[in-house]
Amino acid sequence: MIVSDTSRDRIFAILTRFLALALLPFAFVCAPGRARFLACQWALGLRFPDEDLAGLTATTRDALTAARAVAFWRDRRLIGVTSGHRDHARQRELFAEEVARLGSPHAARTRVLPAEESAHVKGIAVDVRPVEGARWLEDHGAAYGLYRTYRNEWWHFEYRTSRPEQRPHPGARLALVLS
Repeated sequence: MIVSDTSRDRIFAILTRFLALALLPFAFVCAPGRARFLACQWALGLRFPDEDLAGLTATTRDALTAARAVAFWRDRRLIGVTSGHRDHARQRELFAEEVARLGSPHAARTRVLPAEESAHVKGIAVDVRPVEGARWLEDHGAAYGLYRTYRNEWWHFEYRTSRPEQRPHPGARLALVLS
């Protein structure tokens, strides 16, 4: 039997919600006032075992985990992190790979930024999955300071204190408006 990615994601979402419900009594013992939040984080940690929130700024991490809990319990959406903080060396490596693949630094900047400019290096950016989780953040992330900043990257969100102008791609310069 072949199961599509969408069907697989739905099955994993159901299993993750079931797991969170099963973990709720244990979470209540650990943190009575935050049991739902804690059970959600545990269940998402098991669903997305490779994600790493280390290196994110405290405000970015807090905003993300709060948004994930609301998405999970209220709207039944899972939000997993595929990439968060990256150190300078890893970001330089990603940029160099993209330059080699696309043939120029200018072309590479449409997909990835140099380390000096990357919000991932600053610890304020996360790349999320699945698409439904990203859609939820697109619709509700502003309440947590999480904004999609590039039109060509449905998965990329950054923590900001105010809504930034959404750019076409990472290397696009913001237009200066002269009054």
